[in-house]
Amino acid sequence: MSQGLPNPVSRLLPVLVPAGAALALWAAWLGWDQHYDVQPDGTTSGPYQPWQVIGLVLTLLVPLFWAASRSHIAGAVLGTTAGLTLAAYLDWSDDSSGLFMVGVIMVMVGSLAATAILATMIQRVWGSSARAR
Repeated sequence: MSQGLPNPVSRLLPVLVPAGAALALWAAWLGWDQHYDVQPDGTTSGPYQPWQVIGLVLTLLVPLFWAASRSHIAGAVLGTTAGLTLAAYLDWSDDSSGLFMVGVIMVMVGSLAATAILATMIQRVWGSSARAR
């Protein structure tokens, strides 16, 4: 039996799926809310509400789990981080002060750390239970 070259698309899926999902989920949860809320005392908050960020994080667990449970830790981490970083950059780049890059870097570092921990935990728990079957 001769084995052909692996399909390049199938090798990229563990990175592309979490990245695409992160971009789409950012748009769905955070992309539409661009206005700060002004309270009666004059203070402002926002533009995102806590439930929006919590919803984003919880729904990002699905593509992260998909990739990590298939032992694609690097794809899960890099794909999710790249998608969130690009989404934050695209969403915040109209800030004229230039400080938006500080937030983008914070999103990148935070998502890199969080997804690395979660993906490793998912792979260890799911991988060990899959081997036991």
